Amino acid sequence: MTVEQQARGATGPARRRSRKDEILEIAVGLFASRGYHGVSMDDIGAAAGVTGPALYHHFAGKEAMLAAALIPVSEGLLAGGRERSAGQPDDPRAALESLIDFHVEFALANPAVIALHLHELDRLPEEPRRRIRRLQRLYVEEWVTTLTALHPGLPDGEARVLAHAAFGLMNSTPFLGGEVDRRRRAELLRGATLAALLAPTARA
Repeated sequence: MTVEQQARGATGPARRRSRKDEILEIAVGLFASRGYHGVSMDDIGAAAGVTGPALYHHFAGKEAMLAAALIPVSEGLLAGGRERSAGQPDDPRAALESLIDFHVEFALANPAVIALHLHELDRLPEEPRRRIRRLQRLYVEEWVTTLTALHPGLPDGEARVLAHAAFGLMNSTPFLGGEVDRRRRAELLRGATLAALLAPTARA
């Protein structure tokens, strides 16, 4: 399953991974572990067992790989977030729980992509970077809509603060060790995020 399918929460049979998908996954892992500038096209080709000309047949360069990794994920998160929000139109608590389940599963499945986004997004040219930022803002607004429905009177700006705080919790997966099994990590992340977002929001 590709990172885009994971972001969308696809449950059907995954399409067969192409060679391009495999190369991109290897590149994402290298970028996340070594940093964008610490990886060359030759490094990616060597790790993927692909010669230079064959590698450039799939991608024009490192920037193209970075965009190919981040744009579909941002699109998938937005599509999945909208689907989860729309699935519980009259129950904001259930909608919030569904959004949290969705994002936690994504975060656990894609720690390298999250690390890449946190540290390397600014490496992209302006147009794809702006596109990703816009997709992110729209995804945040799905959470804002749910949070303001759950907490009547909560201003949109404060709901955005809560949403970003929740993302900080859930997107901690690149920094988690393997001493806790995946199922328990999911439980802990879901519980901590839900508790944070259900906490009273009245001004002191």
